[in-house]
Amino acid sequence: MQDAASRLKTLSEQALGASLPVRLRAWDGSEAGPPQAPALVVRNRRALRRLLWKPGELGLARAWVAGDLGVEGDLYAVLDLMADHVWERGEDARGLTEALRDPKVRAAVRGLLKLAGPAVLVPPGPPCEEIRGSRHRHTRRSDKRAVSHHYDVGNDFYEIVLGPSMVYSCAYWPALESHPDSTLEAAQHDKLDLVCRKLDLRPGQRLLDVGCGWGSMAVHAAREYGVGVVGITLSQEQAAYARKRVAEEGLTDRIEIRVQDYRDVTDGPYDAVSSIGMAEHVGADRYLEYAENLYALLAPGGRLLNHQISRRPQHDEGSYSLDGFMDAYVFPDGELAPVGTTVTQLERAGFEVRDVESIREHYALTLRRWVANLEADWARAVRLTSPGRARVWRLYMAASALAFERNRIGVNQVLAVRTSESGDSGMPLRSRTWN
Repeated sequence: MQDAASRLKTLSEQALGASLPVRLRAWDGSEAGPPQAPALVVRNRRALRRLLWKPGELGLARAWVAGDLGVEGDLYAVLDLMADHVWERGEDARGLTEALRDPKVRAAVRGLLKLAGPAVLVPPGPPCEEIRGSRHRHTRRSDKRAVSHHYDVGNDFYEIVLGPSMVYSCAYWPALESHPDSTLEAAQHDKLDLVCRKLDLRPGQRLLDVGCGWGSMAVHAAREYGVGVVGITLSQEQAAYARKRVAEEGLTDRIEIRVQDYRDVTDGPYDAVSSIGMAEHVGADRYLEYAENLYALLAPGGRLLNHQISRRPQHDEGSYSLDGFMDAYVFPDGELAPVGTTVTQLERAGFEVRDVESIREHYALTLRRWVANLEADWARAVRLTSPGRARVWRLYMAASALAFERNRIGVNQVLAVRTSESGDSGMPLRSRTWN
C-alpha cells in the first residue's frame, strides 16, 4: 500500500491536472516529490479536510494558520512555486463545478476524501479568522470593526514587525543602490520626507494625516517642517501609542491625535492632506465620497498625497472579488482598485492630478524586511499574540512581497491639487521639484 505522501501527491496532481513542484511530507513521516525542492508539510489529516471543504487559497490558509500545514525550507520559494496551482486558479463555485465534470477529477476527490479519514468532518476556522457579515458596506461601524481586527493586535507586536520607525506602509529605498546596508528605518524616514516634500509643507501650515497609524508621519512633519498636524485613526491602540510619542517628542502644541472617521472631520480648511496606506480600506462604493470629503477639507491650492496599493485591471471589472485569505484574516473589507480608477475618482471629486509615481519594487523590499523582523523574534511575537496570528502575518507579508515582485499588485503615490477658482495650482513649472 502506498504511503500517505505518495498517495497525496498522486491524487493532488490528478485533481490539479499538473505536477506538484514541491516536495510533500505527510503526517506518517513519508515524503514524495522532488528531493531538492522545499517541502510542504501536511502535519495531520485535518489539513486535508480543510482543503477539501474549502479548495484553493482559503483552505490552504486555514490549514497554515491552524498549524496543520507548514513549510520546510524557503517560504518564498514554496509560495512562488505553488502560485500557479492555487492563487492564480481562483476558487469560485463556477470553476469548481466545471472541474468536477471531469471523471478524473471526481475520482481524485473521492480518493482524497478517503485519505482524509472515515468521517470527513468540517474543522472549525482558526480563532483569529474574522467573522464576515458586513457585506463590505463600509459603514462607520463596519470600518471601525475592520480596522480594529487588523491594527489592534498589540503595539508590542507591531514594534517587532515594523521596527523603531513604526511605519506600516511602503518604505522608500533609492539609497539602497549606493548603500546596500541601508536600514528599514532610514528607508521609512526617506518615505516620510518624500511625502512632506511632495506636499511642499512649510512652517505654520495645517496638515491632516488620514489614517495616522502610530503617529510617525505626524511627528516627522511637525518636527522637521514646522507644521501643525491633526492625525486621525479608528484604532484606539494606535491613538494611545501616537499620543505617547507626541508627548515624548514635546510636540503636543503642534499635533492632535484623534480617534475619528474621515467622514466626520469638519474643521477645515487644511493646507495639505496625507493619506498613506489608508484608502485601501475605503471601498469602491465609498471612494468618491472619500475623495470629495478630502477635497472639501483642503484650502484652494492645497495638496493631497494619496499613497495607495493598487491591483491590475481586469477585463471584466464586475467580476472582481475580494481575496478570501486577506478578507478573512488580514484586512476585512479591504478593496484594491487599479491606479487609473483612483485617478479618475480623485478628478471626479474636483482634484487636478499632478503626479503619479509607482514604487512597487520598494514595497517588496519593505515586506521582506518585515518578515525578517518577525522571524528573528518569532517566539516573542507568538507570546504577544498567538501562534495563529503570528502565522497569519508571516504568510500574508511573504505572499504580498511576491505579489509586488511579480507585478500582481502595485503601490502608487498620487499627488493631487485643489486648484483655485481661476485654475491656479500653485505648482512650479518644473515638475517633481521634490527630487
